[in-house]
Amino acid sequence: MNTQRLQHVVPATIIFGLSIIVAWLSFTEEPAAAYTFPRIISIIFIALAVWNFIRAATGLSRVGRGIDFGEAKNILPGMVIMLLLVFWGAKALGFYVASSIAFFAAYSFYDPTPLSSVKDWAKRAVVTLLFMTVIYVLFSSVLQVHTPRGLFF
Repeated sequence: MNTQRLQHVVPATIIFGLSIIVAWLSFTEEPAAAYTFPRIISIIFIALAVWNFIRAATGLSRVGRGIDFGEAKNILPGMVIMLLLVFWGAKALGFYVASSIAFFAAYSFYDPTPLSSVKDWAKRAVVTLLFMTVIYVLFSSVLQVHTPRGLFF
C-alpha cells in the first residue's frame, strides 16, 4: 500500500473505530429514552465511517495528500482540549460549563488576534457566550437531549 493511500486508510480506520465505540456507548447506557438522539446519530456516524473506509481502502478517495507532521502539530492542541472535555470536563463540571471552557480555550488558541488585546478577549467571551446559548437552546429546548450534569450545571 502506498504512502498516500495509507494516509487515507489510517484516519478512516480510526474514525470507523470511534464510530463503533460511540454506537456501543449509546446503546449500552440507560435510560434508553435519554439516548435516542445519540443512537440515531451514532448509526449515521457508522454508515458514514464505513463509506469513508471503503473509499479509502479502495483508493477512491484521491483528494488531498493526507496530514503531515506540521498539520498534526497544529491540530494537537484542539484535540487535547476536546479529549479533556469528553473524558473529564463534561462529567466533572457539567456539559455546558465544560463546553464553554473548551470552546473558549480552543477559540483563544487558534484565534490569530493578539492575546494582549482586552478588546479581543471580550470578543472571544461574547462569541463563546452566544455560541453556547445557541447550543443550550438547541439541545435543551429543540432536541430535548439530556446532557451530563456536573459540579455546576
